[in-house]
Amino acid sequence: MKLFRLPQAAGMPVTRSIKNAPDDVVARLKLRAERNHQSLQGELLAIITAAASEPQPLKLDALEVLARVRAKLRPSPNEAAAIVRQMRDERANRRR
Repeated sequence: MKLFRLPQAAGMPVTRSIKNAPDDVVARLKLRAERNHQSLQGELLAIITAAASEPQPLKLDALEVLARVRAKLRPSPNEAAAIVRQMRDERANRRR
């Protein structure tokens, strides 16, 4: 016997529940909803929609992350020369 799932119609609302939500979290969410003049359901939907709309972070491996960090930290030869000149000038000015 072959089982299959019927496709869900686009835009059809789906009911989800969050179990074991701590009372203090629920209380803060209710206050937030009240401040935003929304029901708890409306506030939760707004939070979930905003979170789902955020761009997905890049998936980089450790070497790519290291290369990006090094590129940001290491000054170019021109920047390094400017830093050395500035330090030399500051030292010379202190001696005067």
